[in-house]
Amino acid sequence: MTSVPSAQRIIFVTTPNSDPWAGSEELWARTALDLVAHGFRVSASVTEFRPLHPRMRELQERGVELWRRPVWYEWSRHPWRRLASWHADPVLHEVERLIAARPPAFVVLSDGAGGLPPIDLLELCIAKRLAFVTIVQLGRDTEWYADGLAARYRAALAAAQRCYFVSDANRRLAEMQIGGDLPNAEVVWNPVNVSVDGPLPWPPLGDDGELRFACVGRLYPRQKGQDLLFEALASPIWRGRPWRLHLYGAGPMQQVLERHAQKLDIADRVVFAGFTRVEQIWAENHVLVMPSRYEGLPLAMVEAMLCGRPVVATDVAGHREIVEDGVTGFLADAPTAGSIALALERFWECRAEAEAIGKAGACRIRQLVPPDPARVFSDKLMALIE
Repeated sequence: MTSVPSAQRIIFVTTPNSDPWAGSEELWARTALDLVAHGFRVSASVTEFRPLHPRMRELQERGVELWRRPVWYEWSRHPWRRLASWHADPVLHEVERLIAARPPAFVVLSDGAGGLPPIDLLELCIAKRLAFVTIVQLGRDTEWYADGLAARYRAALAAAQRCYFVSDANRRLAEMQIGGDLPNAEVVWNPVNVSVDGPLPWPPLGDDGELRFACVGRLYPRQKGQDLLFEALASPIWRGRPWRLHLYGAGPMQQVLERHAQKLDIADRVVFAGFTRVEQIWAENHVLVMPSRYEGLPLAMVEAMLCGRPVVATDVAGHREIVEDGVTGFLADAPTAGSIALALERFWECRAEAEAIGKAGACRIRQLVPPDPARVFSDKLMALIE
């Protein structure tokens, strides 16, 4: 096959978490489609989950060429690949193959697993003299780099055209973790999965004045902290109040969370609701609770605010950048059960104003988030390419 001129080729490399599709995929994927619509040739190196996720299939059908990397388990089953220590990293190996076959004008390295994109990918772009940008979707304050690796990151990130973060807090965290400033850093917004002109109608309370909390996100307490929320709601004071908690999403620890709810004797008030349309979630629930231990800036928070729902969240990552404590929501000082309980208590004391708090949040978030973040981001990339 004849190689496409490099001036027309953009390569996306996504290093996601263990889910076939997560919120961290939205920005690069929608940007890729926008670039295709502008006449660019777009290839993407992605993890090969089976079956192919419908959103990945959509990318293929609309002109994005997918180069699928095998998951590590399948890769390691091939003895010759285990022996090839110089290609021990399957991501690096597959990206090298893609670059050789489809020489690009520009590379976008998007990481959704937490921390910075793999250093080898950054250094590969530098060695190949390729212009590149990075996207950091998540920051973990437990992720620190030894001096040698931190020095490599300082040098490699300085060579990027831009280092994009989804919250300013994640930028500051990355600078601290590598021990250096990132003057080429910039904050960008993720696209959302809801289209509403204004706040949705406020749901009526349930039987006996029941208030409905929603916790939206992957069932992965290591990050999302659902266990902390369970412990806060299991306190004696909450047992005497009318409430119900709906958990929306899926993940590898649902059974663990179910057993934890049973142990705390709140299983009759906790509903595992799976995946549900955003508009349907907020047609039925009153408050979003995000007890995360670490984050980037969750789509669930932006979507809840767009729909006019108050937010109770831990003060981690970019949460404070969109939630004004006591005005559009309530922030827990730390990701602990005690701090979350205090934030919930402050909300409970103001529950009569919950609808007004939600409307204030709906107004605020529309002042912050552009109507089409993917179009804004693709414009940034095209400006860099030019």
